Amino acid sequence: MKTTRVLFCRLFVVLYLLQMVTPSSEQFMVKGIKGPILAPFGGEVELSCQLSPPQSAQHMEIRWFRNRYTQPIYLYKEGKDLYGETTSGYVERTELLKDAIGEGKVTLRIFNVSVDDDGQYHCFFRDGDFSEEDITEVKVTGGWFPQPQMEWRDSRGDILLPTSKSHSQDRDKLFNMKMTLLLRDAHSGNVACYLRNPLTGQEERTSIVLADELFSQKKIWIIIIITLVTVLISSIAFPSVVFYCQQEQDRCCSWNSPLLVGSVIIISSVVVDVILSVCLYQRQRVPDSDPLFALDAIWAEDMIVALWVLMVFITMLISLIYFKMRDSHRDARPNLGPEAMELADHRLNS
Repeated sequence: MKTTRVLFCRLFVVLYLLQMVTPSSEQFMVKGIKGPILAPFGGEVELSCQLSPPQSAQHMEIRWFRNRYTQPIYLYKEGKDLYGETTSGYVERTELLKDAIGEGKVTLRIFNVSVDDDGQYHCFFRDGDFSEEDITEVKVTGGWFPQPQMEWRDSRGDILLPTSKSHSQDRDKLFNMKMTLLLRDAHSGNVACYLRNPLTGQEERTSIVLADELFSQKKIWIIIIITLVTVLISSIAFPSVVFYCQQEQDRCCSWNSPLLVGSVIIISSVVVDVILSVCLYQRQRVPDSDPLFALDAIWAEDMIVALWVLMVFITMLISLIYFKMRDSHRDARPNLGPEAMELADHRLNS
């Protein structure tokens, strides 16, 4: 009986010593902040983790790292901060708040948050041979990060389908968004471009007024063409034809009458202008997604206006020369009878 009691005591002492030497996996757990933490771009963010059950961590190794254990972004060991082992991208950008380290709570503060800070962070505690860690996820948000949702809407709030959509990132990895919208003359009202941050739900928009901006130039050059045609008919051709018809009423309806010749000149000029304008407008143009699309459209419209101005000038010049020559021939010929005059006109026109 005594021997059994001694053996039991020895076994108890051995088990107690083994428990003191060999740490249990239940010594502590590390609990970080659950759920993604939103970090404002250019601002600062704090990541906290706590030992459970609460206990002092002053003698422990506390390591914060991203993807690799051997590349810490902050390292606390043997009661002091080891800045020399910190990853270069986080030097002078991190601080470990140890006000509650006696209860096992520490907080990592990151300054001047950049896009590269987006991702997972490991909070690692080591006490002798025992270690535990937890992971906290950080989502950087602000300005143009992450990639915003972009769409066009009309005045009724309906989404307008873009002709092209693209994005790029600058050296800070902020997004540059580009979306092209092609509107026809039939569209009325204003349009707005909406940008929405998918993390925060923050939405911004900018409106574009179409009534006076988008189609005003097209209306202007159409008015210019109509005005040029009106000037062509009213200033030179029509008065000249009327003048000659008043002097030659007996022959104003003949095939070589000034009225008929002037009408043919005007109609021919207008037809040529229309054909050339259609060919110029329907030629192979740059695609809608091309940055030079708007410039190309303006160039085509300006060329059409210039073509009409040139053709009107040529037509007016031809009409002036024709009627001037006809007037000179009329003054130079002798006073002949109707049949002789008609024969002379026939020879002139042939």
